[in-house]
Parts: sequence; structure tokens; C-alpha cells
Amino acid sequence: MLVAEDNSMNMLLITEVLTSMDLEVIPAANGREVLHLLDQKDPVVIFMDINMPVMDGFDTTIAIRQLKSSKKNIPIIALTADAMKEDMERCLAIGMNDFVSKPFQLKEIETVLKKYLLQSRPDTAIIAPMIIQENRQRI
Repeated sequence: MLVAEDNSMNMLLITEVLTSMDLEVIPAANGREVLHLLDQKDPVVIFMDINMPVMDGFDTTIAIRQLKSSKKNIPIIALTADAMKEDMERCLAIGMNDFVSKPFQLKEIETVLKKYLLQSRPDTAIIAPMIIQENRQRI
């Protein structure tokens, strides 16, 4: 999972949630780092903050969707404190796949992971629900 988040406390929280599910987290503090990391890594999902310095989540998503590689299709989940209906509509309009508002609930993260992890990696169809269920028992 590539997580784009400039707030250290928010990064810590989402990292804890994802690593407790035995998922690897690739951290990025801004959109420019996301684009650089996509050259080096192959994440299956991106959790994208909207308001970041250097390059925000909107511009980053647009840049990803314009890539010439298959990475242009990676699921991008907005993870943002901007929770107005217009914010969600804008995220989806520019090419994000889904929207989770902060503060998020564990169930919301589980739901998007089930949906997009299985979509991105069909080989996880059996494993992903078990990982999520084990996580619920640990937390």
C-alpha cells in the first residue's frame, strides 16, 4: 500500500492499521514522492491525502492517470479531512476510485481494502478477507 500523507500523526495511524493487517506500507509525504516511488515500487492501492505540500492529491492523481504504464490504473483512495459532498465528487471526477474521510473508522478501511485489493490482485481473493478478519480480532 502506498500512503500519501503529510501529517505525521495521520501517517502513523494509517500505517498502524495497515501493518496490523500484515500489509506493507510505502510512505510518501507529498505527490512528487508518490510519482517517484511509483517508478521504484509496485503498490496495489494508493491511499491519497488531498491537501499536501509540493504536489497535492488532485494533481498527483491526474499525473498518475496520465502515465503510459499499467500503473495508471492503480486504485486510488482519497483519505482526507475534506468530507463535503463536493470534495468527494471532485475526487471521483479526476479519477480517484473511492473516498474515505478522516477521521476514518477501521470498517471503512476494511471495506475499501476488500473491494480494491481483490480487484487489483485476484490472487488475494481468499487471503484478504482472512487477513482483515484476523486484524479485527487483534485490535
